[in-house]
Amino acid sequence: MEKNRVTIYEIAKALGIDSSTVSRALNDSSRVSQKTKNKVLKKAGELGYQRNMLASNLRKSRGNTIGVVVPRIARHFFSESISGIEDAAFSAGYNVLICQSLEQLEREQRITANLIANQVDGILISISMESNDCEHLDYFEKHHIPLVFFDRYCKSMPSSSKVLGDDFRASRDAVEHLVRNGCTRIAHLSGPQNLEIYRNRFLGYKAALEHHMLPYDEQLVVVSRLMEEDGYGVMKDFYERKTAIDGVFSANDTAAIGAMKYLKEHHIGIPDEIALVGFSNEPVSEVIEPALSTIDQSGFAMGKIACELLIEKIEKREEVENRTITLEASFVERASSLRKRKG
Repeated sequence: MEKNRVTIYEIAKALGIDSSTVSRALNDSSRVSQKTKNKVLKKAGELGYQRNMLASNLRKSRGNTIGVVVPRIARHFFSESISGIEDAAFSAGYNVLICQSLEQLEREQRITANLIANQVDGILISISMESNDCEHLDYFEKHHIPLVFFDRYCKSMPSSSKVLGDDFRASRDAVEHLVRNGCTRIAHLSGPQNLEIYRNRFLGYKAALEHHMLPYDEQLVVVSRLMEEDGYGVMKDFYERKTAIDGVFSANDTAAIGAMKYLKEHHIGIPDEIALVGFSNEPVSEVIEPALSTIDQSGFAMGKIACELLIEKIEKREEVENRTITLEASFVERASSLRKRKG
């Protein structure tokens, strides 16, 4: 039996506001504050409100639309992933709605509520840095709307399907490369540890040090949002405190480039004094001087495989079990890490 649809009156009652305010908020009226709009959208998603509900017989049919949520479209890895997603979706006859959270949990919550309201058949998501819990994604599991994580996923939803990179192994290999090039005091520019990608990159860094019997120094590990200014600031702080380092492994290219900027401004030799390796193989990493060694994550392949998995879940539903697919990453050796051997 078809469950009664949620109305704006139920949303209004749950929030203790007038139904006309709910209606205006859902229609993005300028007469309603952004704070109220956010509350309404969040509650609408929690209750399962769907704008323009169809008759029950039409509701059972698919609209062949997939929602995609990424942190930042401008990041090379995510633009590559979106290309892979679109390629797989187009081949299977699906349309794609692309949204970006800009690394903000509140924005991600609003986006997912809107995707529910727009009746997407499934969602592909790489969560924001601020997504410590994923209550806003529980609706998809509770109402059996297919969801697949890629690159970043929620630890609170361990059984969900996901397509990931082998961050641990890639990071371990990157640090071992620095060790082979004579580095013994290697700093790590890390990201928020609530995200498994950054946690695994840190663990790979630590494992490489242990393998080569190099001491782990927590003062050489700095957690930030990995923006260019963060990399610059970390290098500045190291040198002002006279912290001895001869290598840097950054959890992304952006922070690594910021670190390089500081080193070049202060005439500190790269790679002979400080060798650097980044992560994600941004296009700029190949054209800066010296070119930045990095990790290539195969964003196109990850997006394509994640989309194919989602479409399989949409079309076969209960027949498809949740699973995790891990893709290998590759090390890209460039001039920034090729130090001259001593002796």
